[in-house]
Formats: sequence, C-alpha cells, structure tokens
Amino acid sequence: MTKLTTDKLSTPQLFKGIALFTPGGDLIYCIDPSKQGRWHLHLCAALQEILDLSEPPHFLVPCYTATIDHWLNPRTQKVQTFAEAYPAVMRHQSVLRAIFGTGDIVWQTAPWQEGLCDRMVLATYRSSFPQLWEDHDLIVRLDRADIPSRYQQNHLHPQQGKLNGQGYVLRLFVAGHSMNTERILENLHDLLERSLGYPYTLKVIDVLTHPEQAEIDQVSATPTLVKVWPHPIRRIVGDIDNVEKLLQILGAKDN
Repeated sequence: MTKLTTDKLSTPQLFKGIALFTPGGDLIYCIDPSKQGRWHLHLCAALQEILDLSEPPHFLVPCYTATIDHWLNPRTQKVQTFAEAYPAVMRHQSVLRAIFGTGDIVWQTAPWQEGLCDRMVLATYRSSFPQLWEDHDLIVRLDRADIPSRYQQNHLHPQQGKLNGQGYVLRLFVAGHSMNTERILENLHDLLERSLGYPYTLKVIDVLTHPEQAEIDQVSATPTLVKVWPHPIRRIVGDIDNVEKLLQILGAKDN
C-alpha cells in the first residue's frame, strides 16, 4: 500500500527534498529551496511530536530516507535532477514521484551503509517505538516556517482526516504498479491539487497483494477510487479521468 497526503503547496523549480519514512509506511518530508536546512534532525523531531515518541527517532537515518536535488547545471544552464533512496524505501517510488513532482524519473538506490542499516539492529527499537511500526496513513510536509523552538503538531501540515477531521480520505484500488498506474496516480494528484479546498489522504492499494482490502471495500474492478470520508461513501470505477464525475463524487461541485 502507498499513501499520499498533501496540502496546496507548490514545488519550486530548484530545491533539495528529503523524505523520512517509518517502518510502518508513514512519511514526513520537506522541500528546501535554500538547500541549507539540517532537515533530517527537523523531520525526526517532528515525528517525535506527531507520534508521541519518547525521543526523536534518529536511528531511522539514513536507512529510511530518500533525497532529491533539483539543481541548475552552470555549464548547460539546464535543470537536472538527482534522486536517491535507500533500499528499505525504494518500494515507495510512486509516492516519492508524486510529492516531489519528478514525473517518470527513476530513483537510484543509495549505497547500503554497514553498521547503520542492519535490520536486526533496527528491530531492537520496535519495543521502545511501537508507533513507528504502525501505519497511520500519515504523510506530512514540513516547511521552514513550521519550525518553532518546539515542534507543535498544529504548526505542521497534518494532512489526514484522523488528525484534523477536515479533509478527504480516498482509496485508489489498482492491479499492479505499472506505468498506467503511475499515470493514473499523477493525473489524480494534479486534479485533486487543483480542485479540492481541503487537505486529503490518498491511499493506493494493489488488489493483487491486498485482496482482502478490496473485498472489504467491495471493489470488483480496477481502477476504482473510493471516497471514504466525508460520508456518504462514494466510488468511481474505471473512468477516473472523467473530471466532472470525479468532482461530483467528491462533492467538490454541485450535483
């Protein structure tokens, strides 16, 4: 499963981005045009506040991180992109492409660092930080303006219905992670960014690996988009590119 939660923040043309995942699949990330922030520390501290941890989970760095650098080549005067993710988070490439707007770029696998990313060592933290191994459908964007002396949850962008009660919770059911799946995800993300007035959480569920979730949501064909919240629950099957129909089921325009 992948989750996509967002607010209406634009991505600058030149930036450095850092994403920090949890073993359970939650994500907190930043986009820094100045490329000067010590963002790994900020992200760990923000996770501590959001998930009520006993201390910042610094042990997640670098094993559960991905970084991207969108820079201007001084020789060619063209914008170039370098995107790198550690093996433990390579499965989240679709989400990384969506939040950083990288299109079909292939993320490179970061070199494994012996002594830092030993799975057995990381597993020893599970009893002390059980929240990190749970899936809260959380994706948060942290910005420089959101960094006070202490991290307050309401100063972040908590983009999920469970946290703020005002937003959309959506599930997109697909069959496999193909180029068509990525196209659907990107088009849907663009449409939601333009059309919704509230934050949203979009969870992408592969029915081939999670058939039980498809059964729970009564999904018999793909792609299917289900609006879980706000009620009533509504769905659109197949024709997700139909803008008018999509906006109607979301309640973003009058029926």
